[in-house]
Amino acid sequence: MRQLFFLSILVLLLSGCSKSSASAEENMSIAAVQLPPKAEAASDDKNFDPVAPKVKQEIEQKIIKQASLRFETDNLENTFNQIKKAIIENNGNIFNDTEGKNYNNVSRVLVIKVPSQNFDRFIDAVSKGVSYFDEKQISAEDVTEQYIDLTSRLKTKKKLEERYLEILKKANKVSEILEIEQQISTIREEIEAKEGQLKYLESRVSESTITIEFYKTIPEKEGVKISYGSKLLTAVKSGFFSLSDFLISLISVWPFVIIFFVLAYFIRKRLKRRKKE
Repeated sequence: MRQLFFLSILVLLLSGCSKSSASAEENMSIAAVQLPPKAEAASDDKNFDPVAPKVKQEIEQKIIKQASLRFETDNLENTFNQIKKAIIENNGNIFNDTEGKNYNNVSRVLVIKVPSQNFDRFIDAVSKGVSYFDEKQISAEDVTEQYIDLTSRLKTKKKLEERYLEILKKANKVSEILEIEQQISTIREEIEAKEGQLKYLESRVSESTITIEFYKTIPEKEGVKISYGSKLLTAVKSGFFSLSDFLISLISVWPFVIIFFVLAYFIRKRLKRRKKE
C-alpha cells in the first residue's frame, strides 16, 4: 500500500512539472507570435519614416537669405565708401549700381551679393551710422525640403538612364534601338533640367542678395534746376537723333530721288521746246 501511495504522489508531481513546462512553452510561443504585429504596426504607421531622419542629418539645412534697406544720408560719397569697404571685407560683389535724381532728392541703389555666412556681419557693417531706416526687410527662406526633393529625383533619373543604357547594349532590332535612344534622350533632358534647378538653388543658398538704396534730400529749387537741365539735354539728344533718322530715310530712297530729278529735267526741257515752237 505504501508503495502504491508513493507511486501516485510521484505521478502527480511529474504531471504538474510537465504542465508548468508546457504552460511556459505556451507563454513563450504566444510572446513570439505577438512581437511581429508590433513591428508591423510601427512600420505601417504613416508618420514613421526610418529613412527621412537619416537624410535630414546628412544634408545641411539650406536657407536663402535676402535683405532690402533704404535710408537717408548727408553724404552720398561717404556712405558709398562705407558700403564698399563692407563689401570688400565680406568678400562681396556689386551686381548693379544705379543713380537717380528728382525734385527733392538724389539717390543711389546698389544690388550686392555676399556669401551667406557673412550676411549678418555685412548688414551690421552697413547699418553703422544710420539713425533710422525708411525700409529694412530681412527674409530667410528654408528650401531644405526642395533641395532634398530635387536631389532624390535627380538620382532616380540617373538610375533610370543607366537601366536604359544597359537595355540598349542588349537590343538587336533597329526599331528597338531607336525607341530606347529616344527614351534616353528624354531622360537626359530631364536630368539636365534638374541639375540646372539644383545649381540655381545652390547659388541662391551660397550667396545672399542685398538691395541698398540711400538718398540725400536737396532743396526744391535745386531739384527743379537739375530736372530742367536733364530735360533740356534729353530734348537736344532727341532732336539730333530725329535729324539722323530723317537723313537716313532720305538716303534709303535715293533711287526715287534720282528718278524724280531725271523726270523733272526731261519735262522742263520739253516745255522749253514747246515755248520755242
